[in-house]
Amino acid sequence: MNICLYGSASDAIDPLYMRATEALGEEMARRGHRLIFGGGKGGLMGAAARGVVRSGGQLTGVAPRFFRPDGVLFEDCTEFIFTDTMRERKQQMEDHADSFIMTPGGIGTFEEFFEIYTLRQLHRTEKPLAVFDVNGYFSPLRELLRHAVRENFVRKESLDICFYESTPAALLCRLEEEAGKIKKA
Repeated sequence: MNICLYGSASDAIDPLYMRATEALGEEMARRGHRLIFGGGKGGLMGAAARGVVRSGGQLTGVAPRFFRPDGVLFEDCTEFIFTDTMRERKQQMEDHADSFIMTPGGIGTFEEFFEIYTLRQLHRTEKPLAVFDVNGYFSPLRELLRHAVRENFVRKESLDICFYESTPAALLCRLEEEAGKIKKA
């Protein structure tokens, strides 16, 4: 399965997030999944990529050309796709993915996640969407979504669009299960 991962590009985060995401990358590779990601060498993008490479997996980086001279790209990708814009980058990542994982991150990570979340809600894609909830990072997000439901801004069934897991094995088992349901449908 091609798994698109969204996550932090920052290295100024607690190392526990790095270790957990490297372990996720390792587990992805052991299970034969390919990582599709934003191509960055830093933060959780880089951590996942290092884990995949360490376990002999395949990965596709996707980044706009203007990132090239900045030295921010992960150099050991199996394949690299360059785009002209950030919007094209997201489209390429979506097109190449069979499923999506959001790891802890900031505004860019949230924006990428919520675009897929919205597409799922609108039935424009059925690809599974998972949240890697390391250290309870996404507890406030879950509460915000439940609050939006209570206030009638979001339909209750929208809460079931994605799932949350805190370990690589549990997350990937569930993602594989969800992907299997789509293939059978």
